[in-house]
Amino acid sequence: MLTRRHIRVKVMQCIYALIQSKDDSLEKQKKFLDVSIEDMYSLYLLLLSLWIEIHQMAENQLNLSSKKYLANASDNLPFKERFVANKVLQQLVNNSQLKEELELRKLNNWYLNEEYVKLIYKDILESDMYLKYMHTSENSYEKDKELILGLFKEIIAPNDKIYDYFEDDKLTWVDDIPIVNTYLLKHFKKVKENSNESFFLPNLVKDDEDMQYAQKLLTKTLLTNDVLEKEIEGKTPNWDKDRIAGIDSILLKMAICELLNFPSIPEKVTINEYLEIAKEYSTPKSSIFINGILDKLTKEYKETGKLNKMGRGLL
Repeated sequence: MLTRRHIRVKVMQCIYALIQSKDDSLEKQKKFLDVSIEDMYSLYLLLLSLWIEIHQMAENQLNLSSKKYLANASDNLPFKERFVANKVLQQLVNNSQLKEELELRKLNNWYLNEEYVKLIYKDILESDMYLKYMHTSENSYEKDKELILGLFKEIIAPNDKIYDYFEDDKLTWVDDIPIVNTYLLKHFKKVKENSNESFFLPNLVKDDEDMQYAQKLLTKTLLTNDVLEKEIEGKTPNWDKDRIAGIDSILLKMAICELLNFPSIPEKVTINEYLEIAKEYSTPKSSIFINGILDKLTKEYKETGKLNKMGRGLL
């Protein structure tokens, strides 16, 4: 789920937070990094649990409608139980491993903020894809999955109120939401009728090496800050260091640190990754500025033998 680029973003956020708080505690930042990465998985679980709450709301409404004497719009649906019986939703609702993980992390956000569930559920009931689904006699796992994918893509993922709620809950989730949404869509596309419960609980990172990479990048960048600053100053003689954008300075230090301390990552991968991050998080001209400095430094490091790369790159 968590890519190397997103790990770099997480490290950048940690360093930025340290500068803003003027707290030079390395252990505190390492802990912040671990928590920030782990919180991303909680966000993923919350989006899955949102489906469980939506299903519960639909089931409650179905039970109430069966006991009412007065009809409403939903009573005109030919297959009133179809959404509640959706096989993909059933896989989530009956997933004991998922329930255990939600309880372990105490993720009861939707119980405490039911208004968001009602908001999404209302949008679902009014959507054309839901109404079409509820009027279609064809009953298959693929049709059930198609509905869940469509509703997530068109209603849940772009919902501004849900986005604002996540942003208010945890600031780091602002950058995580697009990553998690994209991953969830891809993951739902792969689900099968016979998928086991663990399918919905993937690993947050590919392996321990990714977590080691994250901690090493953060630690090395912070501990060699003065050396990295001199490297940048040497390539920007006409620039006062205070004139370099804060994010640009952080990204440059991280990139230089990676060039010098991670021999298995090709320099082209490092440079391209930080240029892409700069385009998204800094000024319009930042990527050009950063590219110019890194290009000079890479050539210099190759000439002096400081750039020691080996093996296949870890993307």
